[in-house]
Amino acid sequence: MPVRIPDALPATSTLEGENIFVMTETRAMHQDIRPLRVLLLNLMPTKIVTETQLMRKLSNTPLQIEIELLRMASHEASNVAPEHLETFYRTFDEVRKERYDGLIVTGAPVEKLDFEDVDYWNELCNIFEWSRTNVYSCLFICWGAQAAMQHFYQIPKYDLPEKMFGVFAHRLMKSTSPLVRGFNDISYMPHSRHTEVRYEDIVANQNLEVITYSDVAGPSIVKSTDSRHFFVFGHPEYDHDTLKREYDRDIAAGMDIEIPVNYYPEDDPTREPVVQWRAEAQLLYTNWLNYYVYQATPYDLNEL
Repeated sequence: MPVRIPDALPATSTLEGENIFVMTETRAMHQDIRPLRVLLLNLMPTKIVTETQLMRKLSNTPLQIEIELLRMASHEASNVAPEHLETFYRTFDEVRKERYDGLIVTGAPVEKLDFEDVDYWNELCNIFEWSRTNVYSCLFICWGAQAAMQHFYQIPKYDLPEKMFGVFAHRLMKSTSPLVRGFNDISYMPHSRHTEVRYEDIVANQNLEVITYSDVAGPSIVKSTDSRHFFVFGHPEYDHDTLKREYDRDIAAGMDIEIPVNYYPEDDPTREPVVQWRAEAQLLYTNWLNYYVYQATPYDLNEL
Protein backbone atom coordinates (compact mmCIF):
# COMPACT_ATOMS: atom_id res chain seq x y z
CA MET A 1 0.00 0.00 0.00
CA PRO A 2 1.15 3.56 -0.59
CA VAL A 3 2.24 6.46 1.52
CA ARG A 4 -0.14 9.38 1.04
CA ILE A 5 1.59 12.72 0.55
CA PRO A 6 0.75 16.17 -0.88
CA ASP A 7 0.40 16.24 -4.67
CA ALA A 8 3.35 18.51 -5.46
CA LEU A 9 5.84 17.50 -2.74
CA PRO A 10 9.35 17.14 -4.28
CA ALA A 11 9.74 13.68 -2.72
CA THR A 12 6.93 12.39 -4.95
CA SER A 13 8.95 12.28 -8.16
CA THR A 14 12.00 10.85 -6.37
CA LEU A 15 10.04 8.00 -4.82
CA GLU A 16 8.12 7.25 -8.00
CA GLY A 17 11.45 7.09 -9.83
CA GLU A 18 12.51 4.38 -7.37
CA ASN A 19 9.33 2.41 -8.14
CA ILE A 20 7.91 3.16 -4.67
CA PHE A 21 4.13 3.34 -4.52
CA VAL A 22 3.01 6.81 -3.43
CA MET A 23 -0.53 8.12 -3.50
CA THR A 24 -1.40 11.78 -3.95
CA GLU A 25 -4.10 13.40 -1.85
CA THR A 26 -6.34 13.69 -4.92
CA ARG A 27 -6.35 9.95 -5.54
CA ALA A 28 -6.62 9.04 -1.86
CA MET A 29 -9.82 11.08 -1.45
CA HIS A 30 -11.66 8.46 -3.52
CA GLN A 31 -10.83 5.58 -1.13
CA ASP A 32 -13.05 4.68 1.83
CA ILE A 33 -10.43 3.26 4.22
CA ARG A 34 -9.07 5.53 6.93
CA PRO A 35 -5.34 6.16 6.46
CA LEU A 36 -3.05 6.33 9.43
CA ARG A 37 -2.34 9.96 10.26
CA VAL A 38 1.37 10.48 10.91
CA LEU A 39 2.82 13.86 11.79
CA LEU A 40 6.48 14.37 10.87
CA LEU A 41 8.27 17.08 12.85
CA ASN A 42 11.29 17.73 10.65
CA LEU A 43 14.08 19.45 12.60
CA MET A 44 16.82 18.70 10.08
CA PRO A 45 18.22 21.58 8.01
CA THR A 46 18.08 19.49 4.83
CA LYS A 47 14.30 19.30 4.86
CA ILE A 48 13.67 17.74 1.44
CA VAL A 49 16.37 15.06 1.87
CA THR A 50 14.99 14.05 5.27
CA GLU A 51 11.39 14.04 4.02
CA THR A 52 12.35 11.70 1.21
CA GLN A 53 14.39 9.36 3.41
CA LEU A 54 11.61 8.90 5.94
CA MET A 55 8.81 8.61 3.42
CA ARG A 56 10.80 5.93 1.62
CA LYS A 57 10.70 3.86 4.82
CA LEU A 58 7.08 4.62 5.65
CA SER A 59 5.85 3.75 2.17
CA ASN A 60 6.86 0.08 2.11
CA THR A 61 3.99 -1.32 4.17
CA PRO A 62 0.48 -2.67 3.40
CA LEU A 63 -0.98 0.44 5.05
CA GLN A 64 -2.13 3.76 3.67
CA ILE A 65 -0.42 6.55 5.57
CA GLU A 66 -1.29 10.23 5.46
CA ILE A 67 1.85 12.28 6.17
CA GLU A 68 1.67 15.84 7.46
CA LEU A 69 4.83 17.91 7.84
CA LEU A 70 5.42 20.08 10.89
CA ARG A 71 8.01 22.83 11.39
CA MET A 72 9.03 24.97 14.34
CA ALA A 73 7.48 28.43 14.23
CA SER A 74 10.08 29.69 16.72
CA HIS A 75 13.01 28.82 14.42
CA GLU A 76 13.91 30.36 11.09
CA ALA A 77 15.11 27.64 8.71
CA SER A 78 17.94 28.80 6.45
CA ASN A 79 18.61 25.74 4.25
CA VAL A 80 15.25 25.41 2.54
CA ALA A 81 13.21 27.75 0.37
CA PRO A 82 10.50 29.62 2.30
CA GLU A 83 8.07 28.62 -0.43
CA HIS A 84 8.63 24.95 0.39
CA LEU A 85 7.85 25.51 4.06
CA GLU A 86 4.79 27.62 3.30
CA THR A 87 3.44 25.09 0.81
CA PHE A 88 4.03 21.82 2.62
CA TYR A 89 4.57 22.51 6.33
CA ARG A 90 2.23 23.42 9.14
CA THR A 91 2.98 25.02 12.48
CA PHE A 92 2.02 23.72 15.89
CA ASP A 93 -0.74 26.30 16.25
CA GLU A 94 -2.29 24.87 13.09
CA VAL A 95 -2.33 21.26 14.34
CA ARG A 96 -2.73 21.54 18.11
CA LYS A 97 -6.46 20.75 17.96
CA GLU A 98 -5.96 17.67 15.80
CA ARG A 99 -5.17 14.05 16.68
CA TYR A 100 -2.72 11.65 15.07
CA ASP A 101 -1.95 7.97 15.07
CA GLY A 102 1.79 8.62 15.04
CA LEU A 103 4.38 11.35 15.51
CA ILE A 104 7.97 11.20 14.23
CA VAL A 105 10.52 13.72 15.51
CA THR A 106 13.79 13.84 13.58
CA GLY A 107 17.28 14.60 14.73
CA ALA A 108 18.80 18.08 14.59
CA PRO A 109 22.39 19.39 14.40
CA VAL A 110 22.18 21.06 17.82
CA GLU A 111 23.40 18.30 20.14
CA LYS A 112 26.39 20.35 21.35
CA LEU A 113 23.99 22.88 22.84
CA ASP A 114 22.29 22.47 26.19
CA PHE A 115 18.64 21.68 25.59
CA GLU A 116 17.53 25.00 27.07
CA ASP A 117 19.83 26.90 24.70
CA VAL A 118 18.11 25.56 21.57
CA ASP A 119 15.97 28.42 20.29
CA TYR A 120 12.87 26.27 19.80
CA TRP A 121 13.20 24.21 23.01
CA ASN A 122 10.09 25.65 24.69
CA GLU A 123 8.01 25.06 21.58
CA LEU A 124 9.33 21.51 21.31
CA CYS A 125 8.42 20.82 24.95
CA ASN A 126 4.92 22.08 24.24
CA ILE A 127 4.66 19.62 21.34
CA PHE A 128 5.91 16.80 23.56
CA GLU A 129 3.25 17.61 26.17
CA TRP A 130 0.55 17.88 23.52
CA SER A 131 1.52 14.45 22.18
CA ARG A 132 0.51 12.83 25.48
CA THR A 133 -3.16 13.38 24.62
CA ASN A 134 -3.21 13.94 20.87
CA VAL A 135 -0.86 11.24 19.51
CA TYR A 136 -1.04 7.50 20.05
CA SER A 137 2.57 6.49 19.32
CA CYS A 138 5.74 8.60 19.02
CA LEU A 139 9.02 7.73 17.30
CA PHE A 140 12.03 9.94 18.14
CA ILE A 141 15.28 9.92 16.15
CA CYS A 142 18.86 10.85 17.24
CA TRP A 143 18.79 14.30 18.91
CA GLY A 144 15.01 14.14 18.88
CA ALA A 145 15.31 10.92 20.90
CA GLN A 146 17.72 12.55 23.36
CA ALA A 147 15.41 15.54 23.75
CA ALA A 148 12.39 13.31 24.37
CA MET A 149 14.36 11.23 26.89
CA GLN A 150 15.13 14.39 28.80
CA HIS A 151 11.59 15.74 28.66
CA PHE A 152 9.60 12.60 29.43
CA TYR A 153 12.03 10.67 31.65
CA GLN A 154 14.57 13.26 32.90
CA ILE A 155 17.45 11.26 31.39
CA PRO A 156 20.38 13.55 30.44
CA LYS A 157 22.67 13.53 27.45
CA TYR A 158 26.45 13.58 27.76
CA ASP A 159 29.15 15.02 25.53
CA LEU A 160 31.31 12.47 23.72
CA PRO A 161 35.11 12.91 23.55
CA GLU A 162 34.83 12.58 19.75
CA LYS A 163 32.02 12.30 17.25
CA MET A 164 30.22 8.95 17.04
CA PHE A 165 30.45 8.67 13.28
CA GLY A 166 30.02 5.57 11.17
CA VAL A 167 28.06 2.32 10.93
CA PHE A 168 28.03 0.23 14.09
CA ALA A 169 27.01 -3.33 14.92
CA HIS A 170 24.15 -3.80 17.40
CA ARG A 171 22.89 -6.92 19.10
CA LEU A 172 19.35 -7.73 20.16
CA MET A 173 18.69 -7.21 23.85
CA LYS A 174 15.02 -8.16 23.61
CA SER A 175 14.59 -10.39 20.58
CA THR A 176 10.93 -11.09 21.44
CA SER A 177 9.90 -7.48 20.85
CA PRO A 178 7.67 -7.10 17.77
CA LEU A 179 9.62 -3.93 17.04
CA VAL A 180 12.61 -6.00 15.89
CA ARG A 181 10.70 -8.91 14.37
CA GLY A 182 12.75 -10.15 11.42
CA PHE A 183 16.02 -8.56 12.61
CA ASN A 184 19.23 -10.56 12.44
CA ASP A 185 21.00 -11.26 15.73
CA ILE A 186 23.52 -8.59 14.73
CA SER A 187 22.24 -5.56 12.85
CA TYR A 188 23.85 -2.32 11.70
CA MET A 189 22.88 1.32 12.01
CA PRO A 190 24.54 4.60 11.01
CA HIS A 191 25.31 7.10 13.79
CA SER A 192 26.38 10.72 13.48
CA ARG A 193 26.34 12.60 16.78
CA HIS A 194 28.46 14.35 19.39
CA THR A 195 26.45 13.31 22.47
CA GLU A 196 25.00 10.15 23.99
CA VAL A 197 22.37 8.83 26.39
CA ARG A 198 23.84 6.19 28.66
CA TYR A 199 22.66 2.63 29.06
CA GLU A 200 22.79 2.66 32.86
CA ASP A 201 20.49 5.70 33.03
CA ILE A 202 17.96 4.04 30.77
CA VAL A 203 17.81 0.66 32.51
CA ALA A 204 17.51 2.40 35.88
CA ASN A 205 14.08 3.63 34.75
CA GLN A 206 11.47 0.89 35.05
CA ASN A 207 9.35 2.57 32.37
CA LEU A 208 11.97 1.99 29.65
CA GLU A 209 13.53 -1.04 27.99
CA VAL A 210 16.55 -1.37 25.72
CA ILE A 211 15.78 -3.30 22.53
CA THR A 212 19.15 -3.15 20.71
CA TYR A 213 22.60 -2.18 21.95
CA SER A 214 26.08 -1.57 20.54
CA ASP A 215 29.26 -2.12 22.53
CA VAL A 216 30.66 0.97 20.80
CA ALA A 217 27.67 3.24 20.09
CA GLY A 218 25.60 2.29 23.15
CA PRO A 219 21.80 1.94 23.14
CA SER A 220 20.39 2.23 19.64
CA ILE A 221 16.70 1.34 19.99
CA VAL A 222 14.76 1.90 23.22
CA LYS A 223 11.04 1.93 23.94
CA SER A 224 8.73 2.73 26.79
CA THR A 225 7.09 -0.25 28.46
CA ASP A 226 3.66 1.12 27.57
CA SER A 227 4.71 1.16 23.88
CA ARG A 228 3.86 4.81 23.37
CA HIS A 229 7.42 6.15 23.06
CA PHE A 230 10.16 4.78 20.77
CA PHE A 231 13.72 6.10 20.71
CA VAL A 232 16.24 5.50 17.93
CA PHE A 233 19.64 7.03 18.67
CA GLY A 234 21.10 6.47 15.20
CA HIS A 235 19.90 7.18 11.68
CA PRO A 236 18.49 4.01 10.09
CA GLU A 237 16.74 6.20 7.50
CA TYR A 238 20.06 7.44 6.06
CA ASP A 239 20.77 6.93 2.37
CA HIS A 240 23.88 5.04 1.26
CA ASP A 241 25.80 8.30 0.73
CA THR A 242 24.56 10.44 3.64
CA LEU A 243 27.61 9.81 5.84
CA LYS A 244 29.83 10.38 2.80
CA ARG A 245 28.25 13.77 2.16
CA GLU A 246 28.71 14.72 5.82
CA TYR A 247 32.34 13.58 5.74
CA ASP A 248 33.10 15.39 2.45
CA ARG A 249 31.44 18.56 3.76
CA ASP A 250 33.51 18.55 6.96
CA ILE A 251 36.77 17.82 5.12
CA ALA A 252 36.05 20.65 2.67
CA ALA A 253 35.50 22.95 5.67
CA GLY A 254 38.96 22.05 7.01
CA MET A 255 37.63 20.13 10.01
CA ASP A 256 39.70 17.44 11.71
CA ILE A 257 37.38 14.47 11.45
CA GLU A 258 37.97 10.73 11.32
CA ILE A 259 36.75 8.55 8.45
CA PRO A 260 33.30 7.12 9.30
CA VAL A 261 33.76 3.76 11.00
CA ASN A 262 32.88 0.56 9.09
CA TYR A 263 31.50 2.50 6.15
CA TYR A 264 33.99 2.62 3.28
CA PRO A 265 35.54 -0.65 2.05
CA GLU A 266 38.98 -0.91 3.72
CA ASP A 267 38.41 2.61 5.11
CA ASP A 268 39.14 4.06 1.69
CA PRO A 269 36.99 7.19 1.16
CA THR A 270 37.61 7.04 -2.60
CA ARG A 271 35.56 3.81 -2.77
CA GLU A 272 31.79 3.49 -2.83
CA PRO A 273 30.24 2.99 0.64
CA VAL A 274 28.58 -0.36 1.32
CA VAL A 275 25.06 -0.34 2.80
CA GLN A 276 24.68 -2.77 5.72
CA TRP A 277 21.60 -1.33 7.40
CA ARG A 278 18.85 -1.10 4.77
CA ALA A 279 16.88 -4.27 5.61
CA GLU A 280 16.66 -3.72 9.37
CA ALA A 281 15.91 -0.04 8.82
CA GLN A 282 12.88 -0.95 6.74
CA LEU A 283 11.76 -3.55 9.27
CA LEU A 284 12.01 -1.01 12.09
CA TYR A 285 9.59 1.42 10.48
CA THR A 286 7.30 -1.30 9.15
CA ASN A 287 7.09 -3.02 12.55
CA TRP A 288 6.47 0.26 14.37
CA LEU A 289 3.64 1.19 12.02
CA ASN A 290 2.10 -2.28 12.06
CA TYR A 291 2.37 -3.45 15.66
CA TYR A 292 2.36 -0.18 17.58
CA VAL A 293 0.29 2.17 15.44
CA TYR A 294 -2.09 0.36 13.09
CA GLN A 295 -2.96 -2.53 15.43
CA ALA A 296 -3.14 -0.37 18.55
CA THR A 297 -4.56 3.05 17.73
CA PRO A 298 -8.36 3.52 17.90
CA TYR A 299 -10.22 3.83 14.62
CA ASP A 300 -11.84 6.99 15.94
CA LEU A 301 -8.95 9.26 16.92
CA ASN A 302 -11.26 11.22 19.21
CA GLU A 303 -11.00 8.23 21.56
CA LEU A 304 -7.30 8.95 22.20
